[in-house]
Amino acid sequence: MASLFTHAVSGIALAAPFTATGSPRRLFLLAPLAACVPDLDVVAFRLGIPYAHPLGHRGFSHSILFAGLLALLMLRLGFGAEARKASSTKLFIALFLAGVSHGLLDALTDGGLGIGFFIPFWNDRYFFPVRPLEVSPLRVRAFFTPRGLAILRSEILWVWIPSAALAGLSWGLAKLRRPRPSTA
Repeated sequence: MASLFTHAVSGIALAAPFTATGSPRRLFLLAPLAACVPDLDVVAFRLGIPYAHPLGHRGFSHSILFAGLLALLMLRLGFGAEARKASSTKLFIALFLAGVSHGLLDALTDGGLGIGFFIPFWNDRYFFPVRPLEVSPLRVRAFFTPRGLAILRSEILWVWIPSAALAGLSWGLAKLRRPRPSTA
C-alpha cells in the first residue's frame, strides 16, 4: 500500500479543482479522509480474515463500489442539507475520486496481492503494469528508517509533486476565470 500520508495528499489534490470552483472548504477535510478510509481493512488481519479473502486487505474496501458507497455516506454525513443542492454532484464526484484514488495508488505499489477493484462482482485482484511505489510499512515508526525514508522519497516524486501541480493548476485556473473588478 502507499502510505496514509500519500493517500491524504492525493485526496487533497483531488479536492482542489472542486474547492477552486466554489465547493465548501470542508471538502479539504473529507476528501483526504475518503482517500485513507479503505485502509481500515487492516482490521481484517486481527479478525482472522485472510488477506486473499474479498473482505481482506486490499479487497472490497479498495473497490470502485466501496468508493461510491463511501462518497454517498460522506456526502450525507459531511454536508447534510447541502447534499441536496445542485452542487452535491460535484461534491460526490470529488469524494468518489478521492476514494477510488486509494486503490489506484495501491495498484502502483510493488507488493501485496493486488487490488480488488471489482469486488463483489469479480474477486480478481489487479496491479498496474508499472509499479514505481514501494509498499509502505504499517507502523509510523518504520518511516524513521533508511527504507522508510526511501519509500517517502519515492512517494514524493511519484505522487506528491504531481498532486501539488494539480492543486496549483486548479487554483491558478480558477483565479484566471474570476471576473476582475472594473477600474472605471
